[in-house]
Amino acid sequence: MNGTEAAKAAVRHLADLTGRETEAVVGLDKGDDGWRVVLETVELRRVPSTTDVLATYEVALDTDGELSGCRRVQRYSRGATREEE
Repeated sequence: MNGTEAAKAAVRHLADLTGRETEAVVGLDKGDDGWRVVLETVELRRVPSTTDVLATYEVALDTDGELSGCRRVQRYSRGATREEE
């Protein structure tokens, strides 16, 4: 499995778990036991959209692309300035 396939699998797994669409893949790391993919989703849509509530999720996949873990790392407003981790 390559990085593109891992990212697509992570997006699919997160949608299955949360019912939310992924806005962006914001991180991708390959390890000995699989992949760690960081995804950004919209948790709550608001008007104006600059006040939407977004979340960052970390999805762990094994070497076959199967889900081995998932957690929400951060939640924030779209318009908020935030520091990178």
